[in-house]
Amino acid sequence: MKRVVGNAGGLRAVRYIMLVAVIALFAGCAAPPEKVWDLTWPSPPDPPKIKYVEIIQSDRDVEKASSIGETIFGETTEYKLTKPYGVAVDKDGRVFVTDAGFVAVFDKKGHKMGFLGAGGMGALDSSSGLAVSDRTGRIYVADNHKKLIMMYDSNFTFLRTIGQKDDFENPMGLAVDDERQRLYAVDSKKCRVKVFSLDGNPLFTFGKRGEADGEFNTPTHVAVDKAGDVYVVDTQNFRVQIFDPEGKFLSKFGELGDAVGQFARPKGIALDSDGNIYVVDAAYQNVQVFNKKGELLLFFGGQGSDPGQFFLPAGIAIDNEDRVYVTEQFTARVQVFQYMGKKWQQRQAAQ
Repeated sequence: MKRVVGNAGGLRAVRYIMLVAVIALFAGCAAPPEKVWDLTWPSPPDPPKIKYVEIIQSDRDVEKASSIGETIFGETTEYKLTKPYGVAVDKDGRVFVTDAGFVAVFDKKGHKMGFLGAGGMGALDSSSGLAVSDRTGRIYVADNHKKLIMMYDSNFTFLRTIGQKDDFENPMGLAVDDERQRLYAVDSKKCRVKVFSLDGNPLFTFGKRGEADGEFNTPTHVAVDKAGDVYVVDTQNFRVQIFDPEGKFLSKFGELGDAVGQFARPKGIALDSDGNIYVVDAAYQNVQVFNKKGELLLFFGGQGSDPGQFFLPAGIAIDNEDRVYVTEQFTARVQVFQYMGKKWQQRQAAQ
């Protein structure tokens, strides 16, 4: 006697058969495995110092993959970066990227992403530079439409604005000095750097328009090293200027030119754990790495859309593990690299 299957059982059976069939179809028609990009700089036979890691450009790069059942029988959505500019990383490894008027937050460890300043109190109009305090967890975002800096806590709750009327004309790059509890903010149009406490209280200002030492022409980005020295990208003077924590000029490097070690459109700046200085050049489509004397150590990148290449790079950040994050505006992505310095070598030896 044949067994009769009821309606509910029949539906489950049909669904199961469909799922198995689709899995078999996917297995039989699967695309070849994605190419593995084994990229390092400098090229052999020199020992590698930088290696390519990955690309971040959508929620699917950090969130857990949907099951095949969800993909087949449900709907999936995807958020993709559109025009990323600034980038910062907190002590927990969350990557903050300014994009189209808000901040996208990629949390790879937590397998999720979120948004900051997308609406409500603390909504952003036009986000540019940003910085994160490891000590307090606070997040600072420059809004060049509102001409203010917006401050949030680590849970993305809006706390307050920083800056009074006429303090800023075009706030851009930001940098946090946790040791001295200071926030450095570059104003590209007023050609100066304003310094605040991490609570947002004004402290002092340095710089003015010009070409002399300590003067700026459209500065855009800023970084701070362990000693508290301040590195300002003086974009239209085609150089990086270095100041002490109080804004006293110390030194400079860079000039206009098309040779390595020279600049055409310098933008983002960051430092690794060994004190090396990374400068993004949006015209040369690369990242140049210098020591504090301004001597070129190496460069990586080049124009293109493949991994390890750049198309309109802008911001850069380096996390506590010496991973290097570079935003690209035209290709709308963040590329991640690893600096293989002393800290990385120690981790490898301990494994």
